Amino acid sequence: MPVIVVANPKGGVGKSTVATNLAGALARAGHAVMLGDVDRQQSARQWLALRPPLLPTIRGWDLAQDAVVRPPKGTTHVVLDTPAGLHGKKLDDLMKIADRVLVPLQPSLFDIQASHSFVRELAANKRSDKVHVGVVGMRVREGTIATDHLRQFLDALGVPVLAMLRDTQLYVQLAARGATLWDIAPSRAERDLAQWQPILDWANA
Repeated sequence: MPVIVVANPKGGVGKSTVATNLAGALARAGHAVMLGDVDRQQSARQWLALRPPLLPTIRGWDLAQDAVVRPPKGTTHVVLDTPAGLHGKKLDDLMKIADRVLVPLQPSLFDIQASHSFVRELAANKRSDKVHVGVVGMRVREGTIATDHLRQFLDALGVPVLAMLRDTQLYVQLAARGATLWDIAPSRAERDLAQWQPILDWANA
């Protein structure tokens, strides 16, 4: 059962957008997906509460009486969203169960600095040789200086850059309905679905 952790210690970089859409893509492909959130706010559970029942099922965490989180029976894929400030013991605990870590970041100096330190921390983890790490650029606007700086940073980062996702309100509109790119007519999201394909190939490899 692959466990894909979406993580970056910087808040507001698009972790929940990536986590929910990745879960939606896996569910649309027929997998039994669990979407969880290691943040106490349980944002993923709130998003799932908005999800229409006719869409492909994405299940939340089963909370036992001892507060240990367990995937629902029959789960084939786990996607975990994470809070800002993730590091130290919490990161170590996640690395113990992760098969892949997907790091989203935006083209800003603060995001780049935080992500650089985070990737170094991932590389120093004792399970780094067993966990695949990939990066995805978020809210990218081609032809801007910020995007050029982001590309330069990613080229020197030393980890696979899976995709550069464009800046579009479509993600916001879908999230408000508990939906993802894979829950609407493909013609409405043709460009975005194409940008996501390398991420899905990496997640399923």
